[in-house]
Amino acid sequence: MEITHDQEALPNSKPSTEQDIIDELKLRSKKYLRGEGANLKGLKDKKLRSQLVAREKLYGESAKAAAKAEKWIMPSDQGFLEAEGIEKTYRIKQETIAREVDILSSRNQYDITLPELGPYTLDFTSSGRYMAVGGRKGHLAIVDMMNLSLIRELQVRETVRDVAFLHNELFFAAAQKKYSYIYSREGTELHCLKDHGSVLRLQFLKNHFLLASTNKFGMLTYQDVSMGDIVGKYRTGLGRTNVMQVNPYNSVVSLGHSAGTVTMWKPTSSSPLVKMLCHHGPVSALAFHPNGHIMATAGKDKKIKLWDLRKYEAFQTLPGHANTLEFSQKGLLACGNGSYIQVLRDVSGAQNYSRYMTHSMVKGYQIGKLAFRPYEDVLGIGHSMGWSSILIPGAGEPNFDSWVANPFETPKQRREKEVQSLRDKLPVETIMLDPSKIGTVKFTKKEKPTVEEMDADMEAAVEAVKGKKLKKKTKGRSKAGKIMPKKQDAIATAKRPYLEQKIQEEKNASSKKQKTNEGVELPKSLQRFAHKKPSS
Repeated sequence: MEITHDQEALPNSKPSTEQDIIDELKLRSKKYLRGEGANLKGLKDKKLRSQLVAREKLYGESAKAAAKAEKWIMPSDQGFLEAEGIEKTYRIKQETIAREVDILSSRNQYDITLPELGPYTLDFTSSGRYMAVGGRKGHLAIVDMMNLSLIRELQVRETVRDVAFLHNELFFAAAQKKYSYIYSREGTELHCLKDHGSVLRLQFLKNHFLLASTNKFGMLTYQDVSMGDIVGKYRTGLGRTNVMQVNPYNSVVSLGHSAGTVTMWKPTSSSPLVKMLCHHGPVSALAFHPNGHIMATAGKDKKIKLWDLRKYEAFQTLPGHANTLEFSQKGLLACGNGSYIQVLRDVSGAQNYSRYMTHSMVKGYQIGKLAFRPYEDVLGIGHSMGWSSILIPGAGEPNFDSWVANPFETPKQRREKEVQSLRDKLPVETIMLDPSKIGTVKFTKKEKPTVEEMDADMEAAVEAVKGKKLKKKTKGRSKAGKIMPKKQDAIATAKRPYLEQKIQEEKNASSKKQKTNEGVELPKSLQRFAHKKPSS
């Protein structure tokens, strides 16, 4: 067994000529572009067109800068397990991996046993440095994953169903027996969210500062944590559900229901944007790929399906059952059921997932929640006896962007980032299925004018021609007998396009009527009166 680095399609060796460097940077910058540029040919507003041209130019420059940083600055490459000979990667145990990795990585393999307070659920911050855990019997804790130190723990003495960090590690929300609460890092209770009711699942939309929840009555609630307002509260009408996940690409909340359907919601709509039948039984788990175009669902019909959300079609169906699903930053899919974990990987890059790694917990452990730690090859497991952590090579992004998530940020950097993120908070109207439409120009379709409008336009054109003064010419060319034919010709020229449009519409209407008449089968008594095509 060995751990090798994944080779990219682009060459890593230094190009020989300047043209090769330019071509390589063009290829690398394509994945950082925000889709194709807007079509500005039909835009008549010159000021708006110049603004959009400048914005598209900035997008292109930022993509080139990101491509250069990826080629010359990013130091690390991702690595996966590689089997030798007839060896299979899914047969490699965690004990074998621990003997091959460094001491710092081997510390990420641990098992915290707290059977009196479980089962446990967990959540990581976007940087992966802090972890919040919640036990069903009321135990809440925050752990610093950098040095595995306990920051704060508290006992709320009532049922805890789910925990979720807000925009940073200073605040986290807990779904408790009757209401949801927001706590500070020191364990101080800050808010009691009574409008959410008895919540089963929590999700935080970090770009919009929205806390989304679903309760046992099937109500979906959005609350703006920066202002404290309820943005939306809707009844799903599909019963109680504890399957909830947010698409990281467009911030659309998806719910899995007992009828086998998955619905997608946004805060400004009281009805689901998409409702798709995914399984012939209740949906038990749901997860989204980091690119937002792949969705994984698991159902009680013992099937795990992978969906392409650009076509809303299932491209792969795998046998098996899962109580929890989770995608890593590099696209590995972890499935948990009972005390068994299976990790799937798309080896060929052609959307064909196969078994990559497996892990069996101690007999009797019931897995409740799986969560990959960002920027680390670590999988966190919340189970009935506590929580655990295992190593999954190739799961995390090897290079972090300090402007997005910095595991080593100082308190001053955190304060500045919090202020900046509040300034850059997106309005709820920007949540939609296709966020690439934001910033583009919507061309309104020209409506077909009515007959009265066409007659009014023709009369206005005729009056404009009549009121036009002709140039006075000499040598008898401005006599009344010569001016009158010129005016009549100008009036006929002004009427011509309107008359031609009317004739064309009449032809289209008659041909459409004739086609509909041909499609209708007449009774035998009337067939002799039907129009017949002349025989050749």
